[in-house]
Amino acid sequence: MLNAHNILETIRMIQDECLDIRTITMGISLLDCIDPDIDRACEKVYEKITSKAARLVEVGRQIEKEYGIPIINKRISVTPIAMLTAACTVREPVRFAKTLQRAAETCGVNFIGGYSALVQKGFSAGDLELINSIPEALSVTDNVCSSVNIGSSKTGINMDAVRLMGSIVLRSAELTADRQCIGPAKLVVFCNAPEDNPFMAGAFHGVGEPDCVINVGVSGPGVVRAALVKHPEVSIDEIADIIKKTAFKITRMGQLVGTRASELLGVPFGIVDLSLAPTPAIGDSVAHILEAIGLEQCGTHGTTAALALLNDAVKKGGVMASSHVGGLSGAFIPVSEDAGMIDAALAGTLSLDKLEAMTAVCSVGLDMVVVPGDVTAETISAIIADEAAIGMVNHKTTAVRLIPAIGKKEGDMLEFGGLLGSGPVMRVNSQSAAQFINRGGRIPAPMHSIKN
Repeated sequence: MLNAHNILETIRMIQDECLDIRTITMGISLLDCIDPDIDRACEKVYEKITSKAARLVEVGRQIEKEYGIPIINKRISVTPIAMLTAACTVREPVRFAKTLQRAAETCGVNFIGGYSALVQKGFSAGDLELINSIPEALSVTDNVCSSVNIGSSKTGINMDAVRLMGSIVLRSAELTADRQCIGPAKLVVFCNAPEDNPFMAGAFHGVGEPDCVINVGVSGPGVVRAALVKHPEVSIDEIADIIKKTAFKITRMGQLVGTRASELLGVPFGIVDLSLAPTPAIGDSVAHILEAIGLEQCGTHGTTAALALLNDAVKKGGVMASSHVGGLSGAFIPVSEDAGMIDAALAGTLSLDKLEAMTAVCSVGLDMVVVPGDVTAETISAIIADEAAIGMVNHKTTAVRLIPAIGKKEGDMLEFGGLLGSGPVMRVNSQSAAQFINRGGRIPAPMHSIKN
């Protein structure tokens, strides 16, 4: 039952604590758009996206007015484009990227994801063509996002794909060096990629999903931090309970918005992704939550343990609030998008090595991390391999979104603006892993993945 206290509490969370719906994302299957003629395939893709998502932005704005809840982004995710490329007699996947851009502009969405390939066990038809085209595709489009899944707990890690992605990330930065190297900020390399993730840049519409579905991504680091600072002396058990109760309230809001969007659009409601996704706004930081738990600054000893506590409590609170929790759900640690992470990196408290340790217990992985522009492709590949290994062994999603800052060195800043914020260029280890990376092959899945 709603009462005055609940209403006032929600208003306060929205106005003072940066609570919002981060995204409503419409997932659209393009499997019925497959055609050997690439021109016909592109036209089918455009027609399906623009017909299915024609009212997405309008409905998002209607719900904002109806409930007074900010919905920051309206987005689209589609079937991995490598699957459509495979069927074409002329394999020019950049033409699909331009079609996705045109559809995004027509629908008025912020981003469209799915310029993707799933190569965890090897390359099938269309995969290499799409992967090699990623730098060009991201340089000639503004709203298209790309992802590549290079490993899983069941199959192991495709090290040939890992080796290739180091070069792709670096080339993406080089082609967009005149735009703050924005290309790789729209590219995620996954291990154990989920099929129902509403968050960019890694969203794609999995082949096991319905023809069309609405997924909601909720955020609220500021709300969690505000709840914790009211209780500076409580025990760890009580902190976990506070986080769970707060996550419950946030998830219920996401469930409400998702259900209403489903009704208005006439498509199924998929999942609520309860991920504490920070922004550069003051008070909207995951790092500041960890500091409210008791750390002097994020990155110091104890950070990984505090993050594990936060991630677990968020998931437990969300599951109690909705039977449709999915996606990535937990705590994100994107450096450039989190004011507290930026401060910790500039102070030297937060290093790339510490971030890697934190990714063993957070929702995703090394996210929006800026590295020196002279980094080698093999070093990028080695960082990707390390993250994939953490995900593979622990049966969790891990990901890498690195931005080589062309022309910049450690200590410089890269300015993206908006939700992407600004990132300090972080130190990478200067010792080479080139021989390891260039061996290729596949790192096998761990023994516990083999089941009868």
